[in-house]
Amino acid sequence: MKYQFLTEAQRSALNVYVKLMRATNRATREIHRHLQEDNLTHSQFAVLEALFHLGPLSQGELCQRILKSNANLTTVVDGLEKKALVKRDRSPHDRRLVTVSLTAAGEELIARVFPRHAEAVERQFAVLSDKEQSELASLLKKLGRGE
Repeated sequence: MKYQFLTEAQRSALNVYVKLMRATNRATREIHRHLQEDNLTHSQFAVLEALFHLGPLSQGELCQRILKSNANLTTVVDGLEKKALVKRDRSPHDRRLVTVSLTAAGEELIARVFPRHAEAVERQFAVLSDKEQSELASLLKKLGRGE
């Protein structure tokens, strides 16, 4: 066996990791499939959703909210701006500060798409009971914090 040099704890952790990644990839693929109908990428949807629920944000705040690098976020916002779904405004007090906000078209789109997204998430997690969803959320929070 090629993995004989691994400890039991390592084998167990790798097993859980593979299952986590497979489940994440499947859930992401299934949940975001509906975005194709509106020609949106996952990252574009994430930006629109953050602005919809939180209001205008600086690009730095958006990076933190959607877990993207600044360079990647700039590309995403560029694409949304070309589609006239968001606009950028420079601060008159600090030209380095750029605030991104939804346009009327962007707000209309995300208001229409988000309920469909919530339904897709609900469908994906319906295989778990409410208790299992709560347990999974707690475990993932613990894992994410490294506790």
